[in-house]
Amino acid sequence: QVQLVESGGGLVQAGGSLRLSCAASGLTFSTYKMGWFRQAPGKEREFVAAIRRDGVSTYYADSVKGRFTISRDNAKNAMYLQMNILNPEDTAVYYCAAGISTFRESSPTGYEYWGKGTQVTVSS
Repeated sequence: QVQLVESGGGLVQAGGSLRLSCAASGLTFSTYKMGWFRQAPGKEREFVAAIRRDGVSTYYADSVKGRFTISRDNAKNAMYLQMNILNPEDTAVYYCAAGISTFRESSPTGYEYWGKGTQVTVSS
């Protein structure tokens, strides 16, 4: 049974940083592309960042480029999202996702497995 478990969310002031983690089990982690998505109240789920299987190719939403960094450790079956210079618009539930295909990195349809999410709240 595939499980993706996010952690590291919390409350932070604007300008601060958080590091999210995603622990994966029940799948051959190194064969999946991984992504972070987020959903704010009343809004659609949106793409944040993705990383290919090899951990070299990364993709970011324009809104987070230069502030967030995605990474993965295939030996630990883990993925991370370092979030810097946070602002209130980053407030959302952040979801970890795993997809077997090598494309559609920025679309939710490119991912088969999802975590339950972790709340990130940025105060002004």
